[in-house]
Amino acid sequence: MRVVNRRLGRGIAALVAPTRVTPDHLTIASFVAFLAGAGLVLGPSPGVVAAIGATVLLQLGFALDSADGQLARLRGAGSPAGEWLDHVVDAVRHLLFHLAVLIGLYRFADVPDAVLLVPLAFALASSVRFFAQILAEQLARRDPVAGPESVPRFGPWIQAPADTGLLNLVVLLWAWTSAFLWVYGVFAALNVLLLVATGVRRHRELSALATGRAPG
Repeated sequence: MRVVNRRLGRGIAALVAPTRVTPDHLTIASFVAFLAGAGLVLGPSPGVVAAIGATVLLQLGFALDSADGQLARLRGAGSPAGEWLDHVVDAVRHLLFHLAVLIGLYRFADVPDAVLLVPLAFALASSVRFFAQILAEQLARRDPVAGPESVPRFGPWIQAPADTGLLNLVVLLWAWTSAFLWVYGVFAALNVLLLVATGVRRHRELSALATGRAPG
């Protein structure tokens, strides 16, 4: 989905490039679209129309989130303030999505209380991994030789459970609570494992930079 999202973002960036729309405008628009989609998860009673509408809005927000950076690069107008705003919005989105799921389940689904811990665990894993990734990249930039792109990343298939576009598609199952919970639960478990793997990998990379060795 990231490949599709980048293409959509590239198209949006090219479309608005001749206008006065700024990357910050796209960042804010992406957040508004996300909030509208999340609102359909926690607001009305689950149904097919709400599930489709939420998915479309969430994917639109995801595409706009890609477009802001692409517009900045297209115009050569990237700025620390814009990058900061983008990261802050991403951090809030990581948390609010799972809180919307939690509230929606609490309001409309007849599930055991223990099930409500799943979106809480997912929110924690997603938020901590996002912070760990961003902080590691910032610390790696301090190294005069090795930068954040000098170390190998996990392959796309390993990172698939953390793909926002794929997770948005899970919302299509929102009208069928049992199916949604099974798929969402699998994504949650895989993201916890991915958090552990990311923590180990990033710690090794930063330790290797400190000693001047290539990460093993």
